[in-house]
Amino acid sequence: MSTLKRNITGRRFAQLAEKDEKIFHIRDLANLWLITDKNTLRVTLKRYTDAGILHRVYRGLYTLLPPENCDPYQLGAHALHQHCYVSTESVLFQEGYISQKVYLYTFIGETPQRLRAGPFIYRCRKLAPKYLFQSEGIVQKNGVRTATVPRAIADILYYNPRFHFDRPVDWVKINALQKKIGYPLTRRKQ
Repeated sequence: MSTLKRNITGRRFAQLAEKDEKIFHIRDLANLWLITDKNTLRVTLKRYTDAGILHRVYRGLYTLLPPENCDPYQLGAHALHQHCYVSTESVLFQEGYISQKVYLYTFIGETPQRLRAGPFIYRCRKLAPKYLFQSEGIVQKNGVRTATVPRAIADILYYNPRFHFDRPVDWVKINALQKKIGYPLTRRKQ
């Protein structure tokens, strides 16, 4: 490899290292590296993936780490490529509100989707924008928007008002949150 090519490659990866991100869409890389020609970008990405410098998750999505070593929630948020947050079964299983193991990562977003990114499977449930952009009960965890337990409960009840929980639920708190978000209220016996 010529000195010029090594310098360009070194500069490009220095730019990636400056970012906190490890997962990139093809447009992000084109903008960061100031490559406007699609063919040049494709050839560059092919060379970097063949050399093991970048890892292709699927067409248009690349990581610095092998996909199986990426945080599954960060990878999912990038793969879905829409306004979304982790919720429902993923949060409820993690926090012990449901005991049945969940084998896919659940998000809530603008469009319904099922997809595989690397070794992970994702499901995105569609939510009306008037609820989706309501930030009540959503926090940042490792750079990914994630529902708190009360928000995840309110979300799952929006889709299935008869959902069964394996742990007691504070219905007064859930109903108050449902009211703030604008969801229909769920009436349960205490």
